[in-house]
Amino acid sequence: MTRKYFGTDGIRGCVGEEPITPQFFMQLGWAVGKVLAENDRTNNGRGLVLIGKDTRISGYMFESALEAGLIAAGVDVGLLGPMPTPAIAYLTRTFQASAGIVISASHNSYTDNGIKLFNTQGTKLADEVELAIERQIDIPMTMAPELGKARRIPDAEGRYIEFCKGTLPWGFNLKGLTIVVDCANGANYSIAPKVLSELGARVVAIGNAPDGVNINLDCGSTKLNQLQKQVLESHADIGIAFDGDGDRVLFVDERGEIVDGDQLLYLIAAYRRKHGGGCRGVVGTLMSNFGLELGLEALGISFERAKVGDRYVIEAMSNNDWYLGGESSGHIVCADVTTTGDGVIAALQVLQAVMAEDQGLHELKQRMHKMPQVMINVPVTNRVDVNSHEEIQAAMVAAEKRMQGKGRVLLRPSGTEPVIRVMVEGQEPSLVSAVAQDLAQVVSDATA
Repeated sequence: MTRKYFGTDGIRGCVGEEPITPQFFMQLGWAVGKVLAENDRTNNGRGLVLIGKDTRISGYMFESALEAGLIAAGVDVGLLGPMPTPAIAYLTRTFQASAGIVISASHNSYTDNGIKLFNTQGTKLADEVELAIERQIDIPMTMAPELGKARRIPDAEGRYIEFCKGTLPWGFNLKGLTIVVDCANGANYSIAPKVLSELGARVVAIGNAPDGVNINLDCGSTKLNQLQKQVLESHADIGIAFDGDGDRVLFVDERGEIVDGDQLLYLIAAYRRKHGGGCRGVVGTLMSNFGLELGLEALGISFERAKVGDRYVIEAMSNNDWYLGGESSGHIVCADVTTTGDGVIAALQVLQAVMAEDQGLHELKQRMHKMPQVMINVPVTNRVDVNSHEEIQAAMVAAEKRMQGKGRVLLRPSGTEPVIRVMVEGQEPSLVSAVAQDLAQVVSDATA
């Protein structure tokens, strides 16, 4: 299916570049209203669409444009303000809204922005619905005979906080733990510290002073140096880092060492295997560390790799009727708890596993042996098909030959950034690093 606007993770772009302009967002809001809400008149005779955003300064502008387009389509609008992406999925279900719209560019810098859309069940839109919206975007806007209305939902944050706490067993608490939480100056800046402190933890919050332009700036799950430093200085038990829109999470242990998404998935799966009904299977991605696969196999838990992207992870989970899946980046889906990747929910699931053991996180993470893995993001100015480019394919063959069947080599264009990810995994760290550096250089030269 040819797509003009939608990618695998919504609509993304740089502010000021097509198609991410206020005019486009107004037209998009109108198209969403026409396609999703025109036939859903459960809200006092009109459809209802919720809009939330992260803390980027451009979010205010795009929020107003979407609001205008939706109202022109005759749809009511609920304004949530700055909220994590998974919170908007949850609230869309709670309010039985026709759709939920997230204005965010996730872990990207503040100069980028875009949207994600959720259906009334709080899941990603079906392909045919996205295509219908794309067709509607190209039709000139008209005003509905009866315009929609907009209202703010002041208790949105409190509703989501109570939902997060309610996913844990009655009486569960974090008393005795000191947790440093890095909110990436993003959508979790207020919510995550409150959830953790209300559960009894002593919370040290950083990256919780957004100003519109500092989202993900040297902080959050993509830049962990500040969190590592603060964990050591605070003598904390655990550090937790979210990304800008709150759907990813990574941890830092008491020694200041990073605990990535693969290790977090293992800890959640191992806890579920031991407690509360078990864990039949876990979905990872092509980028998941081979150590995760081996560790789960030793526990008797099935493992399957999907293409990178939460859409593909969730699809594979559904096909297998499994409830746990995720990515090395910390995008973890607990489908028995919520419908999409949720940094706070995943963090609470990990903390539940940690609190059940009489060990620190550093010792617990050793139960999964990670294979040495190097990933290099190669900036590209000219997009190429890595699967058909002769030089790149020849370099891939040479790299795999150097690994002598004792590792993996993977090239993958990013879906959100102008980079090609070069990943090499194997048993010998020095060889893995050398192969990755050489392959990255070939990719860089071929795409310059």
